[in-house]
Amino acid sequence: MRKLVALGLVLALAGCDSSTTPDPAQPLGPPKPGTLRILAGSELADMKPILDQAAQATGVTATFTFSGTLEGAEQLARGDAAGKFDAVWFSSNRYLQSLPEANKRLGNQVKIMNSPVLLGLSSTAVRRLGWENKRVSWSEIAEAAGNKAFTYGMTDPSASNSGFSALVGVASALAGTGSAVTPDQIASVSPALTKFFAGQALSAGSSGWLSEAYQRRATGADAGQKVDGLINYESVLLSMNADGKLPEPLSLVYPSDGVVSADYPLTLLSDANNDARDAHQRLSDYLRTPDVQRKIMDTTRRRPAIPGIGDFSPKDLVELPFPAGNDAIDALLSAYFNKIRRPSRTLYVLDVSGSMQGERIESLRSALIALTGADGSLIGKYRGFRGREEVTLLPFASTPGAPETFTVPESAPQAELDRIKATASNLKASGGTAIYDSLLRGYQLLGQPSPDRFTSIVLMTDGENQNGSPLGAFEAAQPRLAKIPVFTVLFGEGSPDEMNRVAALTGGQVFDARNTPLAKVFQEVRGYQ
Repeated sequence: MRKLVALGLVLALAGCDSSTTPDPAQPLGPPKPGTLRILAGSELADMKPILDQAAQATGVTATFTFSGTLEGAEQLARGDAAGKFDAVWFSSNRYLQSLPEANKRLGNQVKIMNSPVLLGLSSTAVRRLGWENKRVSWSEIAEAAGNKAFTYGMTDPSASNSGFSALVGVASALAGTGSAVTPDQIASVSPALTKFFAGQALSAGSSGWLSEAYQRRATGADAGQKVDGLINYESVLLSMNADGKLPEPLSLVYPSDGVVSADYPLTLLSDANNDARDAHQRLSDYLRTPDVQRKIMDTTRRRPAIPGIGDFSPKDLVELPFPAGNDAIDALLSAYFNKIRRPSRTLYVLDVSGSMQGERIESLRSALIALTGADGSLIGKYRGFRGREEVTLLPFASTPGAPETFTVPESAPQAELDRIKATASNLKASGGTAIYDSLLRGYQLLGQPSPDRFTSIVLMTDGENQNGSPLGAFEAAQPRLAKIPVFTVLFGEGSPDEMNRVAALTGGQVFDARNTPLAKVFQEVRGYQ
């Protein structure tokens, strides 16, 4: 299983050595002629071949630091990007433009390519639904999803632009006003949105992981519940079909009432110096030449920004309106997490062995407390424990400890969040490390997952198994266990090999907290729950 890229990890593209890690205070070094330091969305890693050629043709080297859209918007709004980056390149600037403090830092914007966010369904599902050679509306799609006629996966709207765009687009379409959805329309459109999201059976923190998870489930390589399709960029869906690894191709559903598209604007920051402005101009001009637009299309399967290149069908997609203000976006995201989508059932298997004493146990306490609302950041607002969520904390040392379960109410959740905070604050470190006895205990506590909840386990350990059953015992028991993904968190001296094996076996993912604050990693895990 591919190791998840930690938030803020630097990947240098187009002529830079990605094996060296720059000073995190200045992730890409000081400005220099011929280099464009870009804060970018991680899906742009597939542009590496194009940017390698651009460096040779233009003398401009693009160096990337990857970030989620909301994380990037928060960096801009706080002014943290000043002096560190010359440009930003996300799938869309719409969210950044909704925040006045971020918007004022955006300079010249050049659209390089685009890709609409669509529903891709297996050919079998499309035939079953009677949607072959038929344009259906989002209302029809929502009705079918509400009737459990099909299931799908989608990324977390607070973690990935494809999920965010889908949520905004569907809400605007279902509102039916021809305008962007407004805060006072959220309540009236919520019943239809609840129907639509009743069909969501898989959540993910990134478009890439979502595609991999769908493929594993479609081929039977993953123990998780099989889903009929996924919401993702058109380019990703087309690439999945071209790879030839699916048992049957995805049929792309182009809703008759419109889509929200990613338009990938390469955006200069307003405080960039003259050298950066020149580099931005040369690079963007090169990327918009007809030959390079064709290469982008062939390499990434995104639509060219220049009209008349390529042959995508249907040609005349309706672009759904996007809210201009952050108030509507905030209301929509809050309603989605706390009222509309399937609630979560989350169990944390937490290492409190003797090696966790000192700073490590304090990091664990702080990471859990941040999820109760103590993190006042933009990201923390949407990545905490949510309304209707059931949370179980299972600490372990030489043996599994006593579990505590909390249910966060949809309204007035603070009292229950305070109970979680108090329990987290009282975690103490001592004893040995019984990882697999504790993980098996977690499965026992959860039992069979409900189809009406997102159920997952988070396993965090800072060392190797010392007590009780070995990894082999867990592997032997796995076929008899419920189909619940385990998201493993590497911390301290935890075994990468064992944590990868557990994640791969259960259809989960590995998160690395050895060089990233545990609180940030716990927030990142939330995108998959």
